[in-house]
Amino acid sequence: MKHEKPIVILVLCVVTLSMAATLVGILTNLGNGEEYEIESIRDQIVTIYGKGIYEHMSSDVAIQGIAQDYVSLFAGIPLLLVSLYLCRKGLTKGGFLLAGTLGYFLVTYLFYTCMAMYNVLFLLYVALTATSFFAFTLVTLSFQIQHLSSCFDHKFPKKFLGGFLIFDSIAIGLMWFSVIVPPLADGTIYPSDLDHYTTLIVQGLDLSLLLPIAFMAGLLLLKNKPFGYLMAPIYIVFLSILMTALTAKVIAMTLSEVSAGPAIVIIPVFNVIAIVCSVLVIKSIKNYENEKHTTACIG
Repeated sequence: MKHEKPIVILVLCVVTLSMAATLVGILTNLGNGEEYEIESIRDQIVTIYGKGIYEHMSSDVAIQGIAQDYVSLFAGIPLLLVSLYLCRKGLTKGGFLLAGTLGYFLVTYLFYTCMAMYNVLFLLYVALTATSFFAFTLVTLSFQIQHLSSCFDHKFPKKFLGGFLIFDSIAIGLMWFSVIVPPLADGTIYPSDLDHYTTLIVQGLDLSLLLPIAFMAGLLLLKNKPFGYLMAPIYIVFLSILMTALTAKVIAMTLSEVSAGPAIVIIPVFNVIAIVCSVLVIKSIKNYENEKHTTACIG
């Protein structure tokens, strides 16, 4: 694997730092504190969580952050270590798993850096965003893009995977537009989900970056382009972990009697499909004796 030493160092940094961040998020939630209400600059009454590292965040967002911390700690970190082990053995499936998992940590802590109310973990979020970004970049650059299509057998679900990524990007995009557009149309401007935050970070980054990437990955795969064979498998692994975190958020909101809107149905369904796609993709990667042939797929 190209750049093996820096990748190992960066991944271990992500593991160590994310373990610290998630444990703080989970354990400080167990401390004392009570919810209270404030009036935002837009005259909106917002319920503030009032305890733990997310004490200054609105209650509905804070419980989502804690739910994602559990997923990152008990699913993301183990998958990161397993995929690093497989990748170091030269397995192409390990490379896809590692890139997709690093993509999850990159997006997660990019959101934490931008959206979480400032707290003592700010520099930790910055470090996690940086280390996961560079690790993700190095792993992605290790693939031999021109040979990737030959690394999958006839069971590779190209049409289903490509179609799902396109459909997912459109469906999630429409869900976000349903939050943004109505207030613009009726003149109220500000969605109720805005609470006391400055802007809609999740919707903004989704609509500007993540959803277009999903759409292009699916389209390039359907057109049998080399970059499609790189982007689509990585994105579906990333999406399966992210959707698991989003499902955990929906469950946490439901248990706290907070309305999740259409996401209560859309997210779990997409989560199951993404996981199934990931399994099919990984199983369709060809196996060779001693995996020597995989040097044509990942350097």
